[in-house]
Amino acid sequence: MDNKMPDTNQRGSFGSNIGFLLSAIGSAVGLGNIWGFPYKMGACGGFTFLLVYLALAVFVGFAIMLGELALGRKTGFGPVNAYKAVSKRFKWVGWLAIIAPFLIMTFYSVLGGYCIYYIVINLVGLFRGVPGSETFGAMLTSPMLQIGVMILFMLICYLINRSGVDGGIEKFNQVGMPALFVMLVIIIIKAWTMPGAGEGLKFMFVPGYAVKGGFIEETPSLLSVLATAGGQMFFSLSLAMGAMITYGSYLDKGENLPKNSVIIVVSDTIVALMAGVAVIPAAVANGIAQGTPVGEIKLNGPGLLFSTLQDVFHNMGAIGGIFGIIFFVLVLIAAISSAISLIEAVSVTFIDRASAKGKEPSRPRTVTLVCAVITLVACLVAADGLGSNGFAPWQFFGMGEDAVKGWNDCWLDFMDVWSEGIAMPLGAMMMAIMIGWELKPSFFHDEIHSGYNGRIDGFWSFCMKYLVPIAMFFILLVQLDSFFGFGWF
Repeated sequence: MDNKMPDTNQRGSFGSNIGFLLSAIGSAVGLGNIWGFPYKMGACGGFTFLLVYLALAVFVGFAIMLGELALGRKTGFGPVNAYKAVSKRFKWVGWLAIIAPFLIMTFYSVLGGYCIYYIVINLVGLFRGVPGSETFGAMLTSPMLQIGVMILFMLICYLINRSGVDGGIEKFNQVGMPALFVMLVIIIIKAWTMPGAGEGLKFMFVPGYAVKGGFIEETPSLLSVLATAGGQMFFSLSLAMGAMITYGSYLDKGENLPKNSVIIVVSDTIVALMAGVAVIPAAVANGIAQGTPVGEIKLNGPGLLFSTLQDVFHNMGAIGGIFGIIFFVLVLIAAISSAISLIEAVSVTFIDRASAKGKEPSRPRTVTLVCAVITLVACLVAADGLGSNGFAPWQFFGMGEDAVKGWNDCWLDFMDVWSEGIAMPLGAMMMAIMIGWELKPSFFHDEIHSGYNGRIDGFWSFCMKYLVPIAMFFILLVQLDSFFGFGWF
């Protein structure tokens, strides 16, 4: 292994373990929890999805989380140089861990911009009346508005990342994560007091209720649920996107990696469940209040957050603006906390490469360039308006309407398929094969045992050699089938 360590002055480090945990939890807690978890749960049968998700989190999510933190701390590098340092055969996998966060940021920044816009309209709504779901459609057909709020979101992230690890990322999460939790509790209390909210809770926690109650048209296949839950777990936990390898490289040798991995996975799952019990009961209760038959209430699709939930606040009357502000501020905090970890994963790659070449790396210049390139590409995603403005990928590539699939219907989905759909499950599968079969799990035992005396070796080894590769293989196949319509399943 290449033992030449990077310039720690420009890379930085966490000031404390609690600072690392809050930052890692912040990376994991993002739109994947607040936005993705509820609507994917809505599309995949409620309780069935929850069971599969929890099983994957325990046997796959934890194992990969521990592996990425150990890889980062052992090498002291970000993803590209970390893989290069330990394996010639798998060094290319590090680039997947950079491609994924870059592509994710091109649409994540757009969604973060939406949050800023919704905070503003709910604030204005306190004085002029809270708008409803029609706001979403109007926003999507305004390219300049979407580009403007996206740039504002990227500017916030840029200023945080430019300030460094302990001076920017850690400080933001030390305030942002507790604030997010408090605001989420407020929204949950309000959601549960709405008439009809119990139907939403049954959907989440009563086996088979989603189908019997009519929330979805038919029972999804187990493989479909597995793929959706797997993709959601990776996106939510910030796995296979370089973030945890990067954060692991900032960790002190005395920190307990297995314990920290459990805390991160459990905390992220709790927030995802809290988001679910806030969003789904509120959406169902609002539908019932408006006279929508239970069988016609839809809980899936991107509009759940920016259309359905905004209708909930609109129908609350004047006080709805206050809850709308609270809700979208917490979503914005979640989006920023994840975005800054993705920007850091990309940025540290170039900082490490400069150090390896004997050059003096500059964090401000590197972060500026990374954020600028992300912003330029994100302009395409923003202007597209989820396929509303006439230059979706299928149109851009000159394809006919009969060729429209999940991978090309809008630029957001186009970026998503290559990141969450392919790069992330493929990268996780390759990492598990590298650790389980080429390097052997014992290669990382010094990192796992540093600060930890428990018995985890056998469980982790079994997961990395067998469970993770097999699960990732099937998730990758179903993702490909779902996006490209191959008809395999």
